[in-house]
Amino acid sequence: MGYSLSVTSPPPSLHSHRRLPPFKNSAPQLNVNPNPKTTLNRRSLILLSTSTSLSLPWSPSSSAADGITTPQPDTRITDRVFMDFGICPNYFLPTRTLGDNVESLCSESTPLGRIVLGLYGNLVPITVSNFKSMCVGSSGSSYKNTLVHKIFPGQFFLAGRQGRRDKGEVPPPQNLARNTETIDAKAFSLTHSRPGVLSLSLSENDDDDQIKLDPNYRNVEFLITTGPGPCPQLDNKNIVFGTVLEGLDVMTAIASIPTYQPSERIRQFNDLAEFFGDERAQNARAIWNRPLQTVYISDCGELKVAKPELSPSLP
Repeated sequence: MGYSLSVTSPPPSLHSHRRLPPFKNSAPQLNVNPNPKTTLNRRSLILLSTSTSLSLPWSPSSSAADGITTPQPDTRITDRVFMDFGICPNYFLPTRTLGDNVESLCSESTPLGRIVLGLYGNLVPITVSNFKSMCVGSSGSSYKNTLVHKIFPGQFFLAGRQGRRDKGEVPPPQNLARNTETIDAKAFSLTHSRPGVLSLSLSENDDDDQIKLDPNYRNVEFLITTGPGPCPQLDNKNIVFGTVLEGLDVMTAIASIPTYQPSERIRQFNDLAEFFGDERAQNARAIWNRPLQTVYISDCGELKVAKPELSPSLP
């Protein structure tokens, strides 16, 4: 009995589903994507940030590249004035009569020294001219024999408050030009960044409302920063028009004089009274930060030098 072996081939349906490799042409084909997408991983971003610099539209580098330069304020010193300060021991004596003033009461004062101020006449000419007139006395009024009425410890002191002469205040001047620089943005370009900055007091002005309502009112109150740090709360609110050239020790001596500081309870009652519209709250705050010793300007004037214009030596 014989056996036969037969081998059957796979069905043709299996060969029909087999995919043939694509035809390769000898010439290379370029796959151009009309909308390419760039994918950056973390390493690529680090390398990109260290090798290139980003220039923003508002950055100074881009402004310089575009040819736009911001002009620096002209802080060349064009004029010099001086102020002599002293401490008057007899100003608040009980024997004082109604007609007495600083000049008659402070003849035996203790001198503190002289402060020499350099003024920026090219930057704010009207403010500088008015200040010089007040120092010389050509405006019908003067800073001479007037009080330093407020001292803010570690910040600045105020002088030149207008009012009555017998109270140590500045008589309202009559021959000063109207200061249009108080509404000029360029006049507020300098900051109170260091001790010894001379500034026209606008935000800290505490002249009486009756004096401010006068059509001929001219603001002559000024402040000098005493340090040790900057006073950013004064920036963009007061006009910087000069700097202390000599007498930083005198300025420090004035800043070290003790002042009246109300207790926290009094401050709270004052805030509550102001909240309810009590006018006595503002009157009570008028004696805050007043020096406990009578500091006054015993003399002031202009210094005539051969070469008054100096380049700025301080920032």
